[in-house]
Amino acid sequence: MFIFAHRGVSGHFPENTLQAIQAALDCGADGIEIDVYALEDELVVIHDRELNRTTNGTGVLEDYSLPELLKLDAGAGEKIPILWQVLELVQNRCVLNIELKGHDTAALLVKLLHKARSELGTDWSTLLISSFHHPLLQQLKTLIPELAIGALTASIPLNYCAFATEIGAVSVHCDRAFIDEKMVQDAKQRGLKVYVYTVNNEREARRLQQMGVDGIFCNFPNEAKNWFE
Repeated sequence: MFIFAHRGVSGHFPENTLQAIQAALDCGADGIEIDVYALEDELVVIHDRELNRTTNGTGVLEDYSLPELLKLDAGAGEKIPILWQVLELVQNRCVLNIELKGHDTAALLVKLLHKARSELGTDWSTLLISSFHHPLLQQLKTLIPELAIGALTASIPLNYCAFATEIGAVSVHCDRAFIDEKMVQDAKQRGLKVYVYTVNNEREARRLQQMGVDGIFCNFPNEAKNWFE
């Protein structure tokens, strides 16, 4: 079972922070999942457009300039990172799943990834770009065909995983509340990996493994690794 540290080790550290990401590297997670929004000319690593849940800020991202946003406390004194900092930290040591939030992230990501490959030696084969915004993924795939993309869904469509193959995805990322054997079987027939979010329970993780799921997103990746040893 492939274990993604969901927003880093978010069960023990402030989510989507460098501290949580470092903890995921330290525990040997197979992958790390983070979320990015565009603000000004940067991709900032945060899950919610609203700031009150994960920071000491109020309102929404667009209420802040980039310097103002980066001064906020994202928990335990941690700051909101920019994607460049995460790429510097991870340095190809595991799969980095970057989930694109919003509609305006693709062009910034393309520019940043070219810079990262040149200046940091970022290996694009260690990246997995996902989103619920499937036209955005299709746009990204057109701009950098070699990038691996994962199609997120919170439902079971009538044609199952056809939406993922239509945009050239390598994986489908499914809500644990909706995944079933037919969805998994359809994905396998299409050559897709199946990753399920967010799974923090050993019994549920084992049930998904028996169903044929390839990996899970977990807030407690170190504990999850022990479930399958």
